Amino acid sequence: MRDFSVIPRVNIGHGPTALEYATRLSHSIKCDLYIKRDDCTGLAGGGNKTRKLEYLMADAQLKGADTIVTFGGLQSNHARQSAAAAAKLGFSCELILEDVPGVPQTDYHQNGNILLDELTGANIHRLTAAQNSDDYCTDLLIKLKEQGRKPYCIPLGGSNVIGSLGYVRCAMELVEQIKQQQLEIDQIVFASGSAGTQAGLLAGLIACDSNIRVLGINVSRSEQEQTTLVTGLLQQVLSYLEIDPKHAQGRVHTNGDYFGRGYGIPTNEMIAAIKRCASLEGLMLDPVYTGKAMAGFFDLIERGDIATGSKQLFLHTGGSQGLFAYREIFD
Repeated sequence: MRDFSVIPRVNIGHGPTALEYATRLSHSIKCDLYIKRDDCTGLAGGGNKTRKLEYLMADAQLKGADTIVTFGGLQSNHARQSAAAAAKLGFSCELILEDVPGVPQTDYHQNGNILLDELTGANIHRLTAAQNSDDYCTDLLIKLKEQGRKPYCIPLGGSNVIGSLGYVRCAMELVEQIKQQQLEIDQIVFASGSAGTQAGLLAGLIACDSNIRVLGINVSRSEQEQTTLVTGLLQQVLSYLEIDPKHAQGRVHTNGDYFGRGYGIPTNEMIAAIKRCASLEGLMLDPVYTGKAMAGFFDLIERGDIATGSKQLFLHTGGSQGLFAYREIFD
């Protein structure tokens, strides 16, 4: 395996993040539930993208960039943390943000993550429904270069091989915490979106010779689509780490039953899961990712697909800043 410690990385997050036992939720669901608090990574409120950005920003520095360009939905957690990382490290930041159909309208366009993007000084490009983000990004990169700037483009969610290294590191951190706390964990559950978190986490577990099962509950794709996406990226990350990519076989598990009508569109089950976690543990989830993942987790327990008395770990990837954009659904 490649020497992971020498891969360039900037330290912009709070870590290691806590691994906590959720006492009241565990009693409620009749499973032992631990929460990995990656909502507490610190950068502009925290979240999983901070870990990815530690490697992506180091790569941008090595390439001599002066401007970060990335894209996502208007309430993108990745965009918020990218803008904060750029501000912290002295980059300019250009955010290409798409509207999402079917979401609440009262606060969505000016509160939550979009407010924080503006506070960090990012230049926001709000796209209309008729505009394509990939095409817009290509044109923007050309314009920036013509102006003499040196842009560095980060893909959606920071989910390429370099970004995924953040969750290789997280897996190593988690394995050490499990050992220190003398825990037995049957499964890790979390929200799976752009694939980098799941691919990196699995690659790190493989590197540590850990067989803990990982279940990604999808926020925008079918099981087949997401499994294919994660598997492809996992193989690339393993190859980068000089580990045989055949180790990816049989390791990717996803569930596409819980994202409802589409990405970012509320479901009643998500609302109930957010309220349940807040009222039992003071734990704030978000409407797009962790709320839907926890709703799926609860349902899988109720259906018996997750065994009573098992030991489950929920990776909290953050995003609670988005609650303020969705305020009206909790009225």
